[in-house]
Amino acid sequence: MKDIMNMNVKKIAFGAAVVFFTNFTFAQTVQDGINSIDSDKYAQAKTNFTNMIAKEPSAENYFYLGNTYLKQVDPDFAAATENFNKGIAADSKSYLNKIGLAAVKLGKGDKNAIAEIQKVVTDSKEKDAEVLFRAAEALTLFEKNNSPDLAIQFLNKAIERAEKKGVPAHYYYTLGDAYRLKRMPGDAMTAYEKALPLAKNKASVYTRIGSLWMAAQQWQQAKTNIEKAIATDPSYAPAYKVMAAYDIRYQQNAKATQDLINYTKYADEDPYTQLEISKLYFTNEDYANSKQVLDKIFDKINDPIKFKLRAYQLYADGKYAEAKQNMDNFVSQADKARVQPADQGLQGLIAAGLAKTETDAAKKSALTAEAQQKIAIAKAAKDETMKWDMELAKIAGGGASQADIDAGPTNPTIEGLKQKVAANAQDTDSLFKLATAYQDAKNWNGAIVTWQKMNTLLPDWAPGYYSLGYSYQQAGNNDAAKIAYEKFISTVKPAEQEANKQTLAYAYFAVAYMSKDSDMAKAKDYVAKSLQLDPSYQDAVKLNAEINK
Repeated sequence: MKDIMNMNVKKIAFGAAVVFFTNFTFAQTVQDGINSIDSDKYAQAKTNFTNMIAKEPSAENYFYLGNTYLKQVDPDFAAATENFNKGIAADSKSYLNKIGLAAVKLGKGDKNAIAEIQKVVTDSKEKDAEVLFRAAEALTLFEKNNSPDLAIQFLNKAIERAEKKGVPAHYYYTLGDAYRLKRMPGDAMTAYEKALPLAKNKASVYTRIGSLWMAAQQWQQAKTNIEKAIATDPSYAPAYKVMAAYDIRYQQNAKATQDLINYTKYADEDPYTQLEISKLYFTNEDYANSKQVLDKIFDKINDPIKFKLRAYQLYADGKYAEAKQNMDNFVSQADKARVQPADQGLQGLIAAGLAKTETDAAKKSALTAEAQQKIAIAKAAKDETMKWDMELAKIAGGGASQADIDAGPTNPTIEGLKQKVAANAQDTDSLFKLATAYQDAKNWNGAIVTWQKMNTLLPDWAPGYYSLGYSYQQAGNNDAAKIAYEKFISTVKPAEQEANKQTLAYAYFAVAYMSKDSDMAKAKDYVAKSLQLDPSYQDAVKLNAEINK
């Protein structure tokens, strides 16, 4: 997905005084449309530029409409191309539309487009700052297909050309974007800071600065700047999207949901904006809202990415056959460059889900092999879209569906706590008590699901992972138990080691015991660590003797 901060505003240059009043309404409309793009109001921008074309079907107007389709969160290359071609038909020498057509190629992964953009700039003799700027913008739009060095070169020339009339803030925005692509955060910050005094809407700059701090994992500075953006302009939609990403990072699900509600309120009803909202809800593990939004706009979107999101939702519901059908639709219709390692990882998880109920031995074996191979691709790419091992372990272990939980043991304490959690899903005290009550009743599926919710809300609270591991172990899912115990071990802070010595000793022992038949080196290492923490732990002493004969 392209960087959400690639939001730029076109410079308006008025002609001589004799034509000022003739062009005034036109100029304001252009600026309004571009401001709408900057605010993630793509439907509004498209309406503005379509109305402009109706009044004056000029090459420039077609470019701005085509560029709107190119800059929306998921580009509509077909609609962009159609408008750029109309611009060329209106003026065969239109440098802007030639840049637009080359940008479409670049977005689709054709690196030859970089040379085409460079040629357009050369043909323009580098006299027009706007041509230089749009060329640079095109070279920074796409996260995986770009040329930041050339963009920086063009932007510096555009800034130089514009100095007499005043450099527009968005020239510096895009310069910052180019430096971000080069992973030069210091230079990016300098460019954004130069934009700050020039920008009419400073919320736009603060949002970019906040997202840059997030990329650098400087979370407090990120939060401070995003809050400044919202305080400066409470109706600036992109700030809420970045704040949602911040809150999702800190597992503040309820707050992230409110951020997304605000984003929806201040953005617009453009289907592609709604698709982005559905994705963000999914990332926030708010599957119900994600599905509701996607269902509303599914038939309005031609982009095959809708099938991918639907596949993730169906996978989350355990509907593996339907998830596979949607992933097959996505892969068959999307450009190959858009199929990511995470998508192959999801295909692997779906295959594992299908293998679980497959009765034909040959088909089961083939699905299992496919699962291992595709999940390995995602892990090799260091993709963290999903917890691959844990998801695989959950599939292998089965259970933990709501039907399985309801079929398990219950009592008045459990039923009362279930009502409290239903009333407030963020009530960690009630969740803790419910998980413990499920354990006491030996309803391991209920305990597993409830501890998982606790760990989502309190990701740095180590005991939650230990309890999840214990519940998985009691349910007979040793693979998932090992992963949870190891997460407990890695989450315990150095200052907490002494207080958790006994529990750590057991966690190391449990992983060692469950690894002895598949990974002897790990078993020996972990049982040694268990004994180092508690030399008198007899189960670990016996296991150590057994595996070190």
